Amino acid sequence: MLKIKKYAAIDIGSNAMRLLIANIVEQDGKETQFSKSSLVRVPIRLGQDAFTVGAISEENIDRMCDAMKAFSLLMKVHKVEQYKAFATSAMREAYNGKEVTEIIKKKAGVKIEIIDGKKEAAIIASTDLHHLLKTDQTYLFVDVGGGSTEFTLFSNGKMIASRSFKAGTVRLLNNMVHEVVWDEIEKWIRTNTEEYDEVTLIGSGGNINKLFKLSGKAQEKPLSYIYINSQYAFLNSLTYEQRISELGLNSDRADVILPATRIYLNAMKWSGARNIYVPKIGLADGIVKAMYYGKI
Repeated sequence: MLKIKKYAAIDIGSNAMRLLIANIVEQDGKETQFSKSSLVRVPIRLGQDAFTVGAISEENIDRMCDAMKAFSLLMKVHKVEQYKAFATSAMREAYNGKEVTEIIKKKAGVKIEIIDGKKEAAIIASTDLHHLLKTDQTYLFVDVGGGSTEFTLFSNGKMIASRSFKAGTVRLLNNMVHEVVWDEIEKWIRTNTEEYDEVTLIGSGGNINKLFKLSGKAQEKPLSYIYINSQYAFLNSLTYEQRISELGLNSDRADVILPATRIYLNAMKWSGARNIYVPKIGLADGIVKAMYYGKI
């Protein structure tokens, strides 16, 4: 018998907010299938407030309320049975983060949970990574967000180590990532990967997905370190305006794509990885799966 459920995930990041509505197809004797029914992305850069002023501004609280009302209506139209809304780095650090969640609950009826970096990494890792992970290989999973970057090391199909660092694209744009943080990241990656002969990167986040799209490669093919390095130089040679007009990047993607690429490049360099795979996964996908399997 075939059964279709609809779940939704709301990911409130430092650079944008996303609503993912997913179809979950259950069929006797077959593996449960997850597919995207709808994805809406709203460019509200909360990190700009949280990391520079320490609080979410009145204007952005209003924008968030409007976005959440829209998300709520979309979930109603799609007949979503269950949803979870998680906020990450920006809302974690804004001193009025908790207060903002209460305002949104009152005005838009959407309940938001602020999660820490560890939980964020665990949720993302609960996505369909097992399809990708060859059991005899070692992978460094890197999820670059606006406020933080999550690193998770997998070997022989098992999670070995995981760590969240306050080095995200919005922070980097505002020159808020000190050398000390880069040193810590380098030390963590080198220490955790040194005993493995070969490490492959798995990249997650809007920026690496955009880089992958620009490459025109088939979904299961990786991008090489050489390719990422040359793309970084190319993007650096263009102005912000050119990245929008010539490459068709969104205005809120055209600036953060550079610091994001720098993080992936460094992760590849420090782990000795020559290739990076870019599956279409992220926090929202992880939320849907973790909800379905009763992990959250």
